[in-house]
Amino acid sequence: MTDQLTLFLSGDVMLGRGLDQILPHSNDPVLYESYVKDARHYVELAERVNGLIDHPVTYDYPWGFAMEAMSEADARIINLETSITKNQAYEDKGINYRMHPDNIPCLTAARIDCCVLANNHVLDWGRAGLLETLETLEEAGIPYSGAGRDHQEASSPAILKVGDKGRILIFSFGSTTSGIPRGWKARKKRPGLHMLENFSSSQVDSIRQQILAYKEPGDVVVASLHWGSNWGYDIPRSHQEFAHGLIDNAGVDVVHGHSSHHVLGIEVYKEKPILYGCGDLLNDYEGIGGHESYKAHLGFLYFATLDTSTGNLVALKLVPTQVKKLQLVRPNKRDREWLQYVVIREGAHFGTRAHRITEDTLQLTWQG
Repeated sequence: MTDQLTLFLSGDVMLGRGLDQILPHSNDPVLYESYVKDARHYVELAERVNGLIDHPVTYDYPWGFAMEAMSEADARIINLETSITKNQAYEDKGINYRMHPDNIPCLTAARIDCCVLANNHVLDWGRAGLLETLETLEEAGIPYSGAGRDHQEASSPAILKVGDKGRILIFSFGSTTSGIPRGWKARKKRPGLHMLENFSSSQVDSIRQQILAYKEPGDVVVASLHWGSNWGYDIPRSHQEFAHGLIDNAGVDVVHGHSSHHVLGIEVYKEKPILYGCGDLLNDYEGIGGHESYKAHLGFLYFATLDTSTGNLVALKLVPTQVKKLQLVRPNKRDREWLQYVVIREGAHFGTRAHRITEDTLQLTWQG
Protein backbone atom coordinates (compact mmCIF):
# COMPACT_ATOMS: atom_id res chain seq x y z
CA MET A 1 0.00 0.00 0.00
CA THR A 2 1.33 3.42 -0.95
CA ASP A 3 1.83 6.20 1.55
CA GLN A 4 -1.10 8.57 1.46
CA LEU A 5 -1.77 12.13 2.56
CA THR A 6 -5.20 13.70 3.04
CA LEU A 7 -5.72 17.43 2.58
CA PHE A 8 -8.76 19.32 3.76
CA LEU A 9 -9.44 22.17 1.32
CA SER A 10 -12.10 24.83 1.81
CA GLY A 11 -13.73 27.58 -0.12
CA ASP A 12 -14.18 31.07 1.26
CA VAL A 13 -14.08 31.47 5.03
CA MET A 14 -15.61 34.87 5.83
CA LEU A 15 -15.31 35.49 9.56
CA GLY A 16 -16.07 39.20 9.39
CA ARG A 17 -19.29 41.22 9.72
CA GLY A 18 -22.01 39.05 11.26
CA LEU A 19 -19.71 36.24 12.33
CA ASP A 20 -17.32 38.66 14.03
CA GLN A 21 -20.26 40.15 15.91
CA ILE A 22 -21.28 36.85 17.53
CA LEU A 23 -17.75 35.87 18.59
CA PRO A 24 -16.42 36.88 22.03
CA HIS A 25 -14.49 39.93 20.80
CA SER A 26 -16.25 42.08 18.20
CA ASN A 27 -15.03 45.01 16.18
CA ASP A 28 -16.96 48.25 15.99
CA PRO A 29 -19.99 47.13 13.92
CA VAL A 30 -19.95 50.18 11.65
CA LEU A 31 -19.99 49.28 7.94
CA TYR A 32 -19.55 51.36 4.81
CA GLU A 33 -21.85 49.45 2.49
CA SER A 34 -24.54 51.00 0.30
CA TYR A 35 -27.46 49.55 2.28
CA VAL A 36 -26.14 48.04 5.52
CA LYS A 37 -24.32 50.31 7.95
CA ASP A 38 -24.15 48.01 10.99
CA ALA A 39 -22.67 44.49 10.97
CA ARG A 40 -25.19 43.37 13.60
CA HIS A 41 -27.86 43.61 10.92
CA TYR A 42 -26.44 40.42 9.35
CA VAL A 43 -26.95 38.63 12.66
CA GLU A 44 -30.54 39.89 12.75
CA LEU A 45 -31.17 38.64 9.20
CA ALA A 46 -29.91 35.17 10.11
CA GLU A 47 -32.08 35.13 13.24
CA ARG A 48 -35.19 36.09 11.27
CA VAL A 49 -34.73 33.01 9.12
CA ASN A 50 -33.55 30.37 11.58
CA GLY A 51 -34.07 31.66 15.14
CA LEU A 52 -32.14 33.49 17.83
CA ILE A 53 -28.40 32.99 18.22
CA ASP A 54 -27.29 32.98 21.86
CA HIS A 55 -24.10 35.00 21.64
CA PRO A 56 -21.30 35.54 22.30
CA VAL A 57 -20.67 32.03 21.03
CA THR A 58 -17.65 29.85 21.71
CA TYR A 59 -14.72 30.07 19.31
CA ASP A 60 -15.45 26.68 17.81
CA TYR A 61 -19.15 27.47 17.27
CA PRO A 62 -18.97 28.57 13.59
CA TRP A 63 -17.36 25.27 12.55
CA GLY A 64 -20.15 23.16 14.04
CA PHE A 65 -20.09 19.50 13.00
CA ALA A 66 -17.15 20.15 10.64
CA MET A 67 -14.68 20.27 13.54
CA GLU A 68 -14.64 16.50 13.92
CA ALA A 69 -14.56 15.80 10.18
CA MET A 70 -11.71 18.25 9.58
CA SER A 71 -9.64 16.72 12.36
CA GLU A 72 -9.20 13.55 10.30
CA ALA A 73 -7.17 15.35 7.61
CA ASP A 74 -3.37 15.52 7.69
CA ALA A 75 -3.50 19.23 6.85
CA ARG A 76 -6.27 21.82 6.81
CA ILE A 77 -6.07 24.61 4.21
CA ILE A 78 -8.63 27.43 4.01
CA ASN A 79 -9.12 30.54 1.92
CA LEU A 80 -9.36 33.15 4.68
CA GLU A 81 -11.35 35.92 3.05
CA THR A 82 -11.27 38.28 6.01
CA SER A 83 -8.82 40.82 7.38
CA ILE A 84 -7.89 40.22 11.03
CA THR A 85 -7.59 43.72 12.41
CA LYS A 86 -8.93 46.49 14.59
CA ASN A 87 -7.83 49.09 12.03
CA GLN A 88 -10.44 51.75 11.29
CA ALA A 89 -9.14 52.93 7.90
CA TYR A 90 -11.11 51.04 5.27
CA GLU A 91 -10.84 50.57 1.52
CA ASP A 92 -13.75 52.26 -0.28
CA LYS A 93 -14.82 49.17 -2.22
CA GLY A 94 -18.38 48.51 -1.13
CA ILE A 95 -17.93 45.49 1.15
CA ASN A 96 -15.36 45.17 3.93
CA TYR A 97 -14.69 42.09 6.07
CA ARG A 98 -12.67 42.11 9.28
CA MET A 99 -12.41 39.91 12.35
CA HIS A 100 -11.14 41.18 15.69
CA PRO A 101 -7.61 39.82 16.34
CA ASP A 102 -8.70 38.47 19.73
CA ASN A 103 -11.01 36.10 17.84
CA ILE A 104 -8.01 34.25 16.38
CA PRO A 105 -8.88 31.20 18.57
CA CYS A 106 -11.68 30.64 16.07
CA LEU A 107 -8.95 29.44 13.68
CA THR A 108 -6.75 27.67 16.19
CA ALA A 109 -9.75 25.79 17.61
CA ALA A 110 -10.28 24.28 14.15
CA ARG A 111 -6.56 23.44 13.91
CA ILE A 112 -6.19 25.35 10.67
CA ASP A 113 -2.74 24.60 9.21
CA CYS A 114 -2.62 27.21 6.46
CA CYS A 115 -4.56 30.31 5.41
CA VAL A 116 -4.28 31.35 1.78
CA LEU A 117 -4.66 35.12 1.61
CA ALA A 118 -4.44 36.22 -2.03
CA ASN A 119 -8.10 37.25 -2.27
CA ASN A 120 -10.29 40.34 -2.62
CA HIS A 121 -11.01 40.95 1.08
CA VAL A 122 -7.77 40.54 3.03
CA LEU A 123 -6.85 44.21 2.36
CA ASP A 124 -10.34 45.55 3.02
CA TRP A 125 -8.99 47.56 5.97
CA GLY A 126 -5.90 48.87 4.26
CA ARG A 127 -2.26 47.87 4.38
CA ALA A 128 -2.21 48.47 8.13
CA GLY A 129 -5.03 45.92 8.40
CA LEU A 130 -3.05 43.47 6.28
CA LEU A 131 0.05 43.85 8.45
CA GLU A 132 -2.01 43.23 11.58
CA THR A 133 -3.49 40.15 9.88
CA LEU A 134 -0.02 38.76 9.19
CA GLU A 135 1.20 39.52 12.70
CA THR A 136 -1.87 37.91 14.27
CA LEU A 137 -1.48 34.72 12.22
CA GLU A 138 2.22 34.56 13.05
CA GLU A 139 1.60 34.99 16.77
CA ALA A 140 -0.95 32.18 16.60
CA GLY A 141 1.50 29.95 14.73
CA ILE A 142 -0.69 29.66 11.62
CA PRO A 143 1.27 29.61 8.33
CA TYR A 144 -0.05 31.64 5.42
CA SER A 145 0.73 32.33 1.79
CA GLY A 146 -0.33 34.78 -0.90
CA ALA A 147 0.25 37.99 1.05
CA GLY A 148 3.24 39.61 2.66
CA ARG A 149 5.18 42.68 3.69
CA ASP A 150 6.80 42.75 0.28
CA HIS A 151 6.69 40.81 -2.98
CA GLN A 152 9.21 38.21 -1.86
CA GLU A 153 7.17 37.27 1.19
CA ALA A 154 3.86 37.39 -0.69
CA SER A 155 5.13 35.02 -3.38
CA SER A 156 6.67 32.52 -0.95
CA PRO A 157 4.80 29.30 -0.22
CA ALA A 158 3.62 28.06 3.12
CA ILE A 159 5.60 24.89 3.81
CA LEU A 160 3.90 22.28 5.96
CA LYS A 161 5.81 19.27 7.29
CA VAL A 162 3.40 16.41 7.89
CA GLY A 163 5.14 13.88 10.10
CA ASP A 164 6.93 11.25 8.06
CA LYS A 165 4.60 11.82 5.09
CA GLY A 166 6.68 14.67 3.70
CA ARG A 167 6.10 18.32 2.92
CA ILE A 168 3.27 20.31 1.35
CA LEU A 169 4.10 23.51 -0.53
CA ILE A 170 1.12 25.86 -0.72
CA PHE A 171 1.34 28.74 -3.19
CA SER A 172 -1.46 31.31 -3.23
CA PHE A 173 -2.32 33.53 -6.21
CA GLY A 174 -4.96 36.19 -6.78
CA SER A 175 -6.47 37.39 -10.04
CA THR A 176 -8.18 40.69 -10.78
CA THR A 177 -10.98 38.60 -12.36
CA SER A 178 -12.16 37.90 -8.79
CA GLY A 179 -12.45 41.60 -7.97
CA ILE A 180 -9.01 42.13 -6.42
CA PRO A 181 -7.93 45.74 -7.07
CA ARG A 182 -4.78 45.80 -9.18
CA GLY A 183 -3.21 48.22 -6.70
CA TRP A 184 -3.19 45.51 -4.02
CA LYS A 185 -0.24 43.80 -5.70
CA ALA A 186 2.78 43.40 -3.43
CA ARG A 187 5.95 45.13 -4.62
CA LYS A 188 9.58 45.18 -3.63
CA LYS A 189 9.01 47.51 -0.69
CA ARG A 190 5.21 47.51 -0.39
CA PRO A 191 2.90 45.05 1.39
CA GLY A 192 0.27 43.35 -0.71
CA LEU A 193 -0.83 40.20 -2.50
CA HIS A 194 0.74 37.66 -4.81
CA MET A 195 -1.03 38.53 -8.06
CA LEU A 196 -1.38 36.75 -11.39
CA GLU A 197 -0.69 39.00 -14.36
CA ASN A 198 -2.77 36.80 -16.68
CA PHE A 199 -3.46 33.15 -17.50
CA SER A 200 -0.78 32.79 -20.17
CA SER A 201 1.86 30.13 -20.72
CA SER A 202 4.51 32.66 -19.73
CA GLN A 203 2.74 33.06 -16.37
CA VAL A 204 2.85 29.27 -15.97
CA ASP A 205 6.58 29.37 -16.70
CA SER A 206 7.04 32.04 -14.05
CA ILE A 207 5.17 29.91 -11.50
CA ARG A 208 7.28 26.92 -12.47
CA GLN A 209 10.40 28.85 -11.55
CA GLN A 210 8.88 29.84 -8.21
CA ILE A 211 8.04 26.22 -7.44
CA LEU A 212 11.47 24.93 -8.49
CA ALA A 213 13.09 27.35 -6.04
CA TYR A 214 11.44 25.48 -3.14
CA LYS A 215 10.44 22.01 -4.28
CA GLU A 216 12.30 18.97 -3.04
CA PRO A 217 11.75 15.34 -4.11
CA GLY A 218 8.54 13.99 -2.61
CA ASP A 219 6.92 17.41 -1.99
CA VAL A 220 3.22 17.83 -2.75
CA VAL A 221 2.47 21.18 -4.43
CA VAL A 222 -0.85 23.02 -4.04
CA ALA A 223 -1.68 26.05 -6.20
CA SER A 224 -4.50 28.00 -4.55
CA LEU A 225 -6.18 30.41 -6.97
CA HIS A 226 -8.67 33.18 -6.23
CA TRP A 227 -10.13 33.73 -9.68
CA GLY A 228 -13.35 34.34 -11.55
CA SER A 229 -16.72 35.82 -10.68
CA ASN A 230 -18.89 35.20 -7.64
CA TRP A 231 -21.84 33.76 -9.53
CA GLY A 232 -22.33 31.47 -12.50
CA TYR A 233 -21.29 27.92 -13.39
CA ASP A 234 -19.38 28.57 -16.60
CA ILE A 235 -15.66 27.89 -16.34
CA PRO A 236 -13.66 30.04 -18.76
CA ARG A 237 -11.46 28.15 -21.19
CA SER A 238 -8.56 30.29 -19.99
CA HIS A 239 -9.01 28.88 -16.47
CA GLN A 240 -9.02 25.29 -17.69
CA GLU A 241 -5.97 25.79 -19.92
CA PHE A 242 -4.13 27.56 -17.10
CA ALA A 243 -4.92 24.76 -14.63
CA HIS A 244 -3.73 22.17 -17.13
CA GLY A 245 -0.56 24.17 -17.70
CA LEU A 246 0.17 24.29 -13.98
CA ILE A 247 -0.06 20.50 -13.85
CA ASP A 248 1.74 19.82 -17.14
CA ASN A 249 4.54 22.34 -16.86
CA ALA A 250 4.82 23.71 -13.32
CA GLY A 251 4.70 20.55 -11.21
CA VAL A 252 1.43 21.36 -9.42
CA ASP A 253 -0.41 18.41 -7.83
CA VAL A 254 -3.59 20.13 -6.61
CA VAL A 255 -5.37 23.16 -8.11
CA HIS A 256 -7.46 24.72 -5.34
CA GLY A 257 -9.80 27.31 -6.87
CA HIS A 258 -12.13 29.70 -5.09
CA SER A 259 -14.03 33.00 -5.43
CA SER A 260 -17.40 31.65 -6.58
CA HIS A 261 -19.98 31.76 -3.79
CA HIS A 262 -21.25 28.33 -4.82
CA VAL A 263 -19.65 25.05 -5.83
CA LEU A 264 -18.38 24.62 -9.40
CA GLY A 265 -17.45 21.58 -11.48
CA ILE A 266 -14.51 19.37 -10.55
CA GLU A 267 -11.99 17.94 -13.00
CA VAL A 268 -9.35 15.26 -12.52
CA TYR A 269 -6.63 15.91 -15.11
CA LYS A 270 -3.82 13.39 -15.44
CA GLU A 271 -4.76 12.08 -11.99
CA LYS A 272 -4.50 15.58 -10.46
CA PRO A 273 -7.58 17.27 -8.94
CA ILE A 274 -8.75 20.66 -10.18
CA LEU A 275 -11.32 22.30 -7.91
CA TYR A 276 -12.42 25.20 -10.09
CA GLY A 277 -14.53 26.80 -7.38
CA CYS A 278 -15.04 25.46 -3.86
CA GLY A 279 -17.87 27.85 -3.01
CA ASP A 280 -18.32 29.47 0.39
CA LEU A 281 -17.71 27.49 3.54
CA LEU A 282 -18.57 30.11 6.18
CA ASN A 283 -20.47 33.31 5.43
CA ASP A 284 -23.16 35.58 6.89
CA TYR A 285 -25.53 35.47 3.92
CA GLU A 286 -28.53 33.95 5.74
CA GLY A 287 -31.62 35.98 4.97
CA ILE A 288 -30.02 38.05 2.19
CA GLY A 289 -32.10 38.11 -0.99
CA GLY A 290 -30.76 37.58 -4.50
CA HIS A 291 -29.06 34.64 -6.24
CA GLU A 292 -31.18 32.15 -4.27
CA SER A 293 -30.97 29.59 -7.08
CA TYR A 294 -27.26 29.09 -6.37
CA LYS A 295 -27.89 28.19 -2.71
CA ALA A 296 -24.74 29.84 -1.36
CA HIS A 297 -25.60 28.60 2.14
CA LEU A 298 -24.73 25.08 0.93
CA GLY A 299 -21.21 23.85 0.32
CA PHE A 300 -18.71 21.07 0.86
CA LEU A 301 -15.81 20.03 3.00
CA TYR A 302 -13.28 18.77 0.41
CA PHE A 303 -10.95 15.92 1.38
CA ALA A 304 -8.31 15.05 -1.25
CA THR A 305 -6.25 11.94 -0.54
CA LEU A 306 -3.01 11.82 -2.51
CA ASP A 307 -0.35 9.22 -3.19
CA THR A 308 2.73 10.86 -1.68
CA SER A 309 5.10 9.12 -4.12
CA THR A 310 3.41 10.64 -7.19
CA GLY A 311 1.12 13.39 -5.92
CA ASN A 312 -1.70 11.66 -7.78
CA LEU A 313 -5.27 11.68 -6.50
CA VAL A 314 -6.36 8.51 -4.75
CA ALA A 315 -9.77 9.69 -3.55
CA LEU A 316 -11.78 12.91 -3.29
CA LYS A 317 -14.52 12.94 -0.68
CA LEU A 318 -17.13 15.69 -0.41
CA VAL A 319 -19.04 16.28 2.82
CA PRO A 320 -22.10 18.54 2.35
CA THR A 321 -22.47 21.56 4.62
CA GLN A 322 -25.03 24.24 5.36
CA VAL A 323 -24.69 27.55 7.18
CA LYS A 324 -27.54 27.86 9.69
CA LYS A 325 -27.55 30.36 12.55
CA LEU A 326 -24.04 31.28 11.37
CA GLN A 327 -22.81 27.75 12.05
CA LEU A 328 -21.96 24.76 9.87
CA VAL A 329 -24.62 22.06 10.13
CA ARG A 330 -25.47 18.98 8.09
CA PRO A 331 -27.98 19.74 5.32
CA ASN A 332 -31.23 17.85 5.02
CA LYS A 333 -31.70 15.04 2.51
CA ARG A 334 -33.18 17.28 -0.18
CA ASP A 335 -30.25 19.72 -0.04
CA ARG A 336 -27.68 16.89 0.00
CA GLU A 337 -29.30 15.47 -3.13
CA TRP A 338 -29.28 18.92 -4.77
CA LEU A 339 -25.54 19.27 -4.10
CA GLN A 340 -24.91 15.82 -5.56
CA TYR A 341 -26.95 16.77 -8.63
CA VAL A 342 -24.88 19.94 -9.13
CA VAL A 343 -21.57 18.06 -8.84
CA ILE A 344 -22.74 15.52 -11.43
CA ARG A 345 -24.22 18.13 -13.76
CA GLU A 346 -21.20 20.42 -13.68
CA GLY A 347 -18.70 17.56 -13.78
CA ALA A 348 -20.23 15.88 -16.83
CA HIS A 349 -18.06 17.97 -19.16
CA PHE A 350 -14.97 16.75 -17.30
CA GLY A 351 -15.99 13.12 -16.99
CA THR A 352 -16.49 13.28 -13.22
CA ARG A 353 -19.41 12.10 -11.14
CA ALA A 354 -20.19 11.75 -7.45
CA HIS A 355 -21.81 8.83 -5.67
CA ARG A 356 -22.91 8.53 -2.07
CA ILE A 357 -20.73 6.30 0.13
CA THR A 358 -22.50 7.22 3.39
CA GLU A 359 -25.57 9.26 4.17
CA ASP A 360 -23.40 12.37 4.61
CA THR A 361 -20.47 11.76 2.24
CA LEU A 362 -20.00 11.77 -1.52
CA GLN A 363 -17.02 10.35 -3.36
CA LEU A 364 -15.88 11.58 -6.75
CA THR A 365 -15.33 9.19 -9.61
CA TRP A 366 -13.50 10.08 -12.79
CA GLN A 367 -12.44 8.66 -16.12
CA GLY A 368 -8.78 7.67 -16.02
